[in-house]
Amino acid sequence: MSLHSEIFEQPVCLERLLKSQRKTVNSIAQAIRSQDIKFAFLAARGTSDNAGRYANYLWGAMNGLPLALATPSLFTYYKRPPRLKNALVVGISQSGQSPDIVSVLEEGRRQGNLTLAITNNVDSPLAQIADFVLYIEAGQEKAVAATKTYTTELLAIAMLSTALEEDNIRWGELERVSGWVSEALHQEDAVQQAAQRYRYMEQCVVLGRGYNYATAFEWALKLKELTYVEAEPYSSADFQHGPVAMVARGFPVMAVAPEGKVLDSMLKLLTHLQDDLLAELVVISNTPRALDMAQVPFTIPEDVPEWLSPLVSIVPAQLFSYHLTLAKGYDADQPRSIKKVTETQ
Repeated sequence: MSLHSEIFEQPVCLERLLKSQRKTVNSIAQAIRSQDIKFAFLAARGTSDNAGRYANYLWGAMNGLPLALATPSLFTYYKRPPRLKNALVVGISQSGQSPDIVSVLEEGRRQGNLTLAITNNVDSPLAQIADFVLYIEAGQEKAVAATKTYTTELLAIAMLSTALEEDNIRWGELERVSGWVSEALHQEDAVQQAAQRYRYMEQCVVLGRGYNYATAFEWALKLKELTYVEAEPYSSADFQHGPVAMVARGFPVMAVAPEGKVLDSMLKLLTHLQDDLLAELVVISNTPRALDMAQVPFTIPEDVPEWLSPLVSIVPAQLFSYHLTLAKGYDADQPRSIKKVTETQ
């Protein structure tokens, strides 16, 4: 099993999760509705933290549920946890091993809150401490860089959002995710060829907004940990408040700009980057308006709704990061200096 094979396992993993965990998700949603939950408090690290960014937008937009991302050091080193009254305390971790994430759920339970673990390891400390466990069922992920556990975490978050609203239309859209991901994987040959263009790239920025703010962070993380490129993620709005000054002729800008509420703002920025600053644009989108601006365009299916686009748009980004790693002569399965499970306090 390799990073490449795990990228291509994602359609099967997503379909399995949707079928096997729907009953569990509905039970969790019922428990949440039965309590006076005012907000979600979410702890995660690395790739799982990027999944949390998706939850921040999705649960806020679709469920009216404010979400705060935890600062685990307050629970471990400082021993001064915040008051969490009426919170849904969530820990997301593929391994469920990291003590700092476990500590947040422990404190959440101590304060009398409902706790939820989203994990790929049902026997982990995180799963053992939680009131509810949403098992992402991705199977063993041997590659250090997370791919299939990221998209299944996103799907778990989307399933819970849908169950909370009891929305059959959205359940129908979720059933199409696996197929959309399969379509996105079909462009591997084009992605592999495009990656050669950037084999000497040393730095870039990655832009996204709204639901795909999470995608920008996850794409940048994959570039950092696999290709060692200095890839900095930004909200397209934040990027204009100073960091845009680093862009000069030929500077690589990766952008995730699918159809949706934030597309017009993304197009305005991409136009400025292309016409005025002469940036080198790599764009993931399902609209010609964005794709036509790119030196290197990657497509996702036209009918992917914005709220589910992060589950699909990350796939070309994963393939690009993988093939760029090989183009640079690095080992995609064993990147330097990091390991699969990182246990932080």
